[in-house]
Amino acid sequence: MPTNPKPAESHNNLTITLKCFFGFEQVLKEELEELGFTDCRLGNRAVSLTGTWKDVYFLNLYSRCAISVLVEITRFAFRSEQDLYDASLSVKWSNWFHESQTFVVRGAIQTQKVRNTHYPFLLIKDGIVDHFRENNKERPSIDTKHPKIVIDLYLNDKEGVISVNTSGLPLFQRGYRTSTGIAPINEVVAASLIRLSGWDRKQAFYDPFCGSGTLLIEAALLATGIPSNIERTHYAFKNLANFDADVWDNIYENAPRVVRSLPCSISGSDISDEMVIKARRNLRGFSFGRFIEVSSKDFREITDKNGIEFILTNPPYDERMQLEDEELYQHLGTWMKHTMQEVPTWIISSNKEGFHAIGLKPSKKIEVFNGDIKCSFRRYDTYDSKPNVG
Repeated sequence: MPTNPKPAESHNNLTITLKCFFGFEQVLKEELEELGFTDCRLGNRAVSLTGTWKDVYFLNLYSRCAISVLVEITRFAFRSEQDLYDASLSVKWSNWFHESQTFVVRGAIQTQKVRNTHYPFLLIKDGIVDHFRENNKERPSIDTKHPKIVIDLYLNDKEGVISVNTSGLPLFQRGYRTSTGIAPINEVVAASLIRLSGWDRKQAFYDPFCGSGTLLIEAALLATGIPSNIERTHYAFKNLANFDADVWDNIYENAPRVVRSLPCSISGSDISDEMVIKARRNLRGFSFGRFIEVSSKDFREITDKNGIEFILTNPPYDERMQLEDEELYQHLGTWMKHTMQEVPTWIISSNKEGFHAIGLKPSKKIEVFNGDIKCSFRRYDTYDSKPNVG
């Protein structure tokens, strides 16, 4: 099982929070522990730990299940809206970034003690701008679309936390996907599902609805130990005043990126010729791409297991095609029951009627989110004997 050592400690201790999608907190914690971080604390759609700036760089590159990596700047008691402005003004923002750089304030407001959910962000922004003014500097500009610096505010009834988002753009923007379909699965969700499924990175992995290949790529990245963000070039930490290019270059240049084989078979298929072309195009950028077989076929054309040992897939669940989807799921259940006996199969979908149409009782059901879509992630185990129907 490939692992990557935690980078050496540096002189500073930081509170680092890695944000994730709902339902994936535990798998993110397990991933961090595998990477060598033992002091991990579960939160709501987040995991926190204590580390260094070197750890921050490392986590942005190596974490597959995190959406973003935050570094806490200040934590304060929240009694009134004035506390937001005062906390922001007390930060020496000129030590974090230059007045010529653009910034934006985002985050999560979980309290009814404010006028509206946008007002706290304006107060933090005002504190930042006034800090620069009080220090005889020009005021930095706001850019909501392409900011250089992203400030994160978390606020509840009792306290607030101001952090800097060191990732900037969400980490599911890996940089490797040049072609996608209509509704591709989120890359972070794909990586999290693979870990949540318990795939041992040795079983022959197959996706019968592979689309543009995201699950195949994330499975191969996990199996080989290549960081999922190896093709990503943008990180907001590069815009911070304390950015250490030498430390980052050392982490990035020493990351594994080339393999001569895969430790297991990984393959997929899709009924759409166009999607198969896109999957092959996305795989082309990786050294392992030539080892992953992607074919244009309906899963029902596969009439024997032919070495398949593990299935994880994201079948269509378009509400506009409800009836067609239900028929598809029915065929999928029949195929699992009669062709893929004893092959554990994991399915993510938001289509409740589709799940019912499968006609098999899942051995596990887990509520997760694919982006903003509430889904169920279910495992099915079929045997030579007649399975339970439910």
